[in-house]
Amino acid sequence: QVQLLESGGGLVQAGGSLRLSCAASGRTFSSYPMAWFRQAPGKEREFVAGISRGGGRTYTKDSVKGRFTISRDDAKNTVYLQMNSLKPEDTAVYYCAGRLAASTGWVPVASQEYDYWGQGTQVTVSS
Repeated sequence: QVQLLESGGGLVQAGGSLRLSCAASGRTFSSYPMAWFRQAPGKEREFVAGISRGGGRTYTKDSVKGRFTISRDDAKNTVYLQMNSLKPEDTAVYYCAGRLAASTGWVPVASQEYDYWGQGTQVTVSS
């Protein structure tokens, strides 16, 4: 069983930055594509950014491209989401997700493709 624990959320003014972290338990973290999703009140959960096992490929939602960067440190079993130039519309609960995969180039973008989820961390951007 893999456990994911997010941290780094908080309240920030528009234009500010936050870095989210997701620490994973288990010895096979390097075999997991990882992703960040978010869910705003009254809206469906949406994909934000994903990274393949090994980190060779990333994929970022168009609306955050150029502002958000996903990365991973397999030695620390941690995936990060660096968020810059934050906007009020980025306000949401952010979740990290992972799944075991054999392919090194695959970045799943659908929530149903992920098996493991963290509990979420709140990000609030004030205008």
